[in-house]
Amino acid sequence: MTEPAAMRAVVQRAYGSADTWRVEEIDRPTPTEQQVLVKVEAAGLDRGTWHLMTGEPRLVRLVMGLRRPKNPVPGTDLAGTVVEVGSAVTRFGVGDRVFGGGHGSFAEYSVAHEGSLAHVPSTCTSEQAAAVPVSGCTAWEALHIIGKVQPGQSVLVVGASGGVGTFAVQIAKAAGATVTGVCSAAKADLVRALGADDVIDHAVADFADGTRTWDLIIDNGGNTPIRRVRRVLTPKGTLVLVGGENGGKWIGPLGRSLRGAAMSPFGGRRIVMFVAKLRSAELEQMAGLMEAGSMIASVDRVYPLEQAADAVRYLESGAVRGKIVVTP
Repeated sequence: MTEPAAMRAVVQRAYGSADTWRVEEIDRPTPTEQQVLVKVEAAGLDRGTWHLMTGEPRLVRLVMGLRRPKNPVPGTDLAGTVVEVGSAVTRFGVGDRVFGGGHGSFAEYSVAHEGSLAHVPSTCTSEQAAAVPVSGCTAWEALHIIGKVQPGQSVLVVGASGGVGTFAVQIAKAAGATVTGVCSAAKADLVRALGADDVIDHAVADFADGTRTWDLIIDNGGNTPIRRVRRVLTPKGTLVLVGGENGGKWIGPLGRSLRGAAMSPFGGRRIVMFVAKLRSAELEQMAGLMEAGSMIASVDRVYPLEQAADAVRYLESGAVRGKIVVTP
């Protein structure tokens, strides 16, 4: 090993706002037998990182630490170069460029299980690749694994300009679906550029007024009552509940998902909640789409590691078009 024993990293020692984030020098992690050590070139910021920063909904603290984060370095999404491999690793070698999910990616180095990584597509920069993992895998699973999207189906993506939404629009189009996106007027041009056949401005039109129906709805917004969203499904349609920031400090969007699951057995229309997984199989599928030019990562802004707290504040502003990336 020629890598240094220490590294710079964002460190959070208490739940709270972006003010809790500090860049410090800490020990570099060491990979286990099934992990690789990645020299991080870029790290994506997703809404899940925000939830872990604030410790809300507070239910997450049962897993992530009751009083403070168990892992003080935030971040999951990454892209970089493998500099060390565990003894049982078979899929990657030193020098490989990879993207996927790591442990504490807002740092100069991160360890990652080989099963949560894939090779960076030759057409992608590190910043673009780092924007994909969590949001892209969520969109892929919502459409292909849960929604079983088919060519010719109609798909509605609510929250189409966000991290998951921008990938959902493109993945649905690549699957041969007709796609409608719901977003603000200021972001409609982005959603159209990503391939949406139609865009609804949520400020002036109500997608759930019953005048149109869709075979599959991916709801990233969480602001419209489930009963209203459900009524614009076709008789055998599926509603996939992906996100939402309502629901209070304790259970957050989980409450809405549970209500949806309780409604699902009635009326023929499916309502599904799920927790996405970062797996190499889905990452490789999306890498193929990016190689073919069928999917891109819409990176709004790139921040240096020292300004990671500002990146979170920009996420909180609601102005983000696609994804934010941090580079160490």
